[in-house]
Amino acid sequence: MPSEQPLLPEMATITKIIEETPDVKTFHVSTANGKPFTPKPGQLAMLSVVPSGEAMFSITWQGDDYLEFSIKRVGVMTDALHELEVGASVGVRGPYGNNFPVEIMKGKDIFFIGGGIGLAPLRSLINYCVVNRDDFGHLDVLYGSRSPADLVFKYDLFENWPKVKDMDVYVTVDRGDDDWDGKVGFVPAYLEELKPSPKGKIAVTCGPPIMIKFVLQALEKLGFSDEQVITT
Repeated sequence: MPSEQPLLPEMATITKIIEETPDVKTFHVSTANGKPFTPKPGQLAMLSVVPSGEAMFSITWQGDDYLEFSIKRVGVMTDALHELEVGASVGVRGPYGNNFPVEIMKGKDIFFIGGGIGLAPLRSLINYCVVNRDDFGHLDVLYGSRSPADLVFKYDLFENWPKVKDMDVYVTVDRGDDDWDGKVGFVPAYLEELKPSPKGKIAVTCGPPIMIKFVLQALEKLGFSDEQVITT
């Protein structure tokens, strides 16, 4: 049962940890009663670790009895989270923030464009569309990272999402390595190369500010109106 006092942290337990990259981990968090609350795609929650403090993070997905957070190690609070192991306790409260406007997306094709850890907030919406597949048109995911080692959610990018009906996934890296045989290049340039038609389509993008700047310019060149573009 969700907390009756959403401004107070509810104690939860880390039930699973996935090491996505050297500096990104995904945490499954559950309370004694299961999932702390039911967020909408795109919403956030506050996580706290005693005595390090509290910070807000995107909810990347949710199961029947857990919330999922994918967190990049960037400072004191995230350092503390990355040091925790399965079974450790954290405080959680929420949900907070605006959700993606899923109702206006229904019946339309959706083109997701993510960069780096920016795929984390998009993933809640992508998986929502996958679970409610018949409510949406064709799905495309274009994602890029600095290097192959920095790719997050590889199990979705290369295994789960490509198997979904009417869904295409495009992955690129800024610089490859000896084992990488995929696309090398920046996300905005790859977007222009793919040339998605704006007809009946909504574009949703999240990533580094410089990437978003050039993605928006590319979408404008391709004929997308402001009403067809959603940014986080």
